[in-house]
Amino acid sequence: MAAETKGIEHPPGAAQRPLAFTIIGWLFIAAGSVGFFHHITELNLRDPLANDTVWVSLIRLLAVLGGVYLLRGRSWARWLLIIWVAFHVGLSAFHTHTGLLVHAVLLVVVAWFLLRPRAA
Repeated sequence: MAAETKGIEHPPGAAQRPLAFTIIGWLFIAAGSVGFFHHITELNLRDPLANDTVWVSLIRLLAVLGGVYLLRGRSWARWLLIIWVAFHVGLSAFHTHTGLLVHAVLLVVVAWFLLRPRAA
């Protein structure tokens, strides 16, 4: 007998996605999307590589990609998101101590939720 959740039938024995994965996935989709649309307005079409807009936008799209595939249950997406946050910790080291602290705490929290044994 298949369990029914919100109109979606899950096969017998299928594991449901942890709530933390759903929240983290949607947060990365939202953050990546907002950041992408914010930074893409800075793009100069005559000289797209004149500043870092293309690279920043691609990094933001990686957050969206990781969030989407985390929701789809792909294990590699967990690692992509952890690396994404770790990258931001590295970037924060060149800016403010507060930014570094916030990103480091975010990295620890995200890694804990995505790598704990129950998440496997």
